[in-house]
Formats: sequence, C-alpha cells, structure tokens
Amino acid sequence: MSAEPPRAGRIVALLCLAEALSMTGFAAYPAFLPALRETWGMSGAEAGFIGGAFFFGYMVAVPFLSGITDRIDARGVFAFSCLLAAGGSIGFALLARGVESAALFQAIAGAGLAGTYMPGLKALTDRVGGTRQARFIAFYTATFGIGTSVSLLAAGWLGALLTWPTVFLLLALGPLLAAPAVFFGLGPQAPHGAGHAHWLPRFGPVLAEPETRRFILGYSVHCWELFGLRSWMVAFIVFAFAAGQTTVPINATEAAAAINLLGLPASILGNEAAGRLGRLRWIAAIMAASGLLCWLAGLSATWPWWAMLGVLAIYFMTVMADSAALTAGLVQATPLAQRGAAMAIYSLLGFGAGFVAPLVFGATLDAAGGSGSATAWTLAFGTLGAGGLWWAATARKSAN
Repeated sequence: MSAEPPRAGRIVALLCLAEALSMTGFAAYPAFLPALRETWGMSGAEAGFIGGAFFFGYMVAVPFLSGITDRIDARGVFAFSCLLAAGGSIGFALLARGVESAALFQAIAGAGLAGTYMPGLKALTDRVGGTRQARFIAFYTATFGIGTSVSLLAAGWLGALLTWPTVFLLLALGPLLAAPAVFFGLGPQAPHGAGHAHWLPRFGPVLAEPETRRFILGYSVHCWELFGLRSWMVAFIVFAFAAGQTTVPINATEAAAAINLLGLPASILGNEAAGRLGRLRWIAAIMAASGLLCWLAGLSATWPWWAMLGVLAIYFMTVMADSAALTAGLVQATPLAQRGAAMAIYSLLGFGAGFVAPLVFGATLDAAGGSGSATAWTLAFGTLGAGGLWWAATARKSAN
C-alpha cells in the first residue's frame, strides 16, 4: 500500500526512531567485552561464543517472527519483540555470571532483534510504497548503525560511572520505550495476501528465484564481515591503543561509536550509487574492496592511533556501502506476498553468519598467538573478508 509523502515521512521517521531505541542494549556486550573477559577469565573463543550467541538467538527466532509478518501486522511483532530484547538485557544484568548464562541472555536479546529489525522493515514496506521506497529502505537499514553507535556510546559513558550490571539494566529502557511507540504510533495494516499466507514461512518458492537467492547469499557474507567486525572492534581498539603507548584523546567505545556512525552515510550513498551504476556491479565491487581492506585494518594495530582509526573507519564504511543496496535489492526482487518469508530467510542466513563469525575470529586470535599478538589480530581480521571475495568473484562470473 502506497502512502502520501507527508504520511510516508512520518511512518519512516517513527520506525527509524523505534529501531534505534530498540537497539540500546545491542552493543553492550561488545563494549564490556575486555572487562568481562578479564573478570570471567575467558579465552578468545569463549568471548566470541557469547558474542555469537546473540546472533544464534536471532537465527532461531527469525523464521517465525519475520515470516509471520506475511500473515499478521508487523507492528504487533515489533512491540512483542522489544519486550524480548529488554528481557535479555535485564537477565544479563541480574543473572549472567559466566559463559553459559551470558550466552543464554545474549541469545534472548538476539531473538528480540529478530522480531524488530526485519519486521520493522516489513511494517515500513507494507505502509510505504512508490518510487521512493528504495530510498526509505536505505534510511531504515542505515539507522541500524545509529542504534549501534548509541548503544556503544551509552555503554561506554555509563560504564565509566556505574557497574556493568547497572548499565545493562538502564539500556533495557530503550526497547521498553520503542514497543508502545510503534504499536500505538502506527495504524493497523493487514499485510498483502494475509489470507493466503502460512503461519510458518515457505522458503522453497523464495529460494527458487535466482535473483532473490543471490541477494540472500550476498547478505550472508555481508553479515559475516559486519558482525564479526562489530563484535571485536572495541577489543581491537583497546589493544591498538595500548600497543601505541601514547595518550589518546578518545576512549575505545567512543572511537567505535564514531566509526559505526559513518555507516549511516555509507549505506545511504551506497544505495544511491547502486541505483545509478547497477546494483549487482556495485555490490560486487564493494565486497571485493572490503575483502582486501580487512587485511589492512588488521595490520594497522601497531600504527599511530590516528592512522589505525582512519583505516578502520575506511574499512567499516566499505563494509557498510553495500548494506542498503542488498536489502533494497531483495525487496524489489521479491513478490509482495512472499516478502515476509524472503526477509526471514535473508535474516536467518545473514545473522546465522553473524553467529559464526565472532567465534571464528576469536578462535583464530587464540590459535595465532592470543589477543596480545599483532600478527594474531591481522590473521583474525583476514577471516572477515573471505566470503565477500567469493561472492564478488561468483557475481562477476555470472555476469559474464
């Protein structure tokens, strides 16, 4: 259903704000990873397992929470899932005391994101159509970076004043505010084809479409790189600052938050470039570039702090430059009645890759010499870009 421009702008603004609020607890664990790793005596693999558990929870929940939006209004799914996200943060604060318990509550928080991120996009595309839809999708998906940055900044600033359990409790307020904002702020809207949709998504018809399948695989390798990087970014910056042994005018969480904010213009402008230069051509070029830049980012650990942050920022912007282009491509390639199912498998495989990537990164760090070795960090960063290089190569082959 298409909306008139003034109403469309209000819907998009509301959903972007709600998405950012729902994510206030998203980066709390990565922000506290160095301290929690020391407190709980965790190896790199164990720390990566907790980070990956968030995406495991997302992966388990998303087939139902996203797929069901082909049958019922996505705003109800979004509101319910905000409560899950808040519950994960509250449970982590009150009950997490080691690897197993921390992983459990990270998984619950991840399930909350499964019912907010893509269902929020479905709520948008059900209500806003027309020629500007791809641009609105870019705004919404780019807001994920704002939510990440707000979460990192809040965790860093509050962590300097309060204990980590108290910070996790305070960060649960964001999704508790987002739930009523969306449920009462959006009017009811039945999804297209609701009377014929199944309660569980049917992936077969979605995967049978070659173009849709290509975007789904592209999002998987994108998420591998993005969430592996986000999970370990703060810890890497902490190591690099210590290795430089100089005074730095910014702390690690502030630096990571600033870098994540750069993903907003990178994602939006990347989608605009994809529309002008050719979507698949743009995505392939960006993935090839990020697959090479990950090695440079890893090598920068022993460089001056400003050079390290500059390279890391350029790398992150490159990773984000295909994000909205992939999601807008999927929406445009998928029939209206199958969009919920397509978004479900898109997220399932994408965040499934996000579950494995932090663990592989941490295991590589352990095997190559530990978090005190610059070489180990370089090799761990190298694991991030392999999938993008593969996708870029296959996309070019299919284009020839």
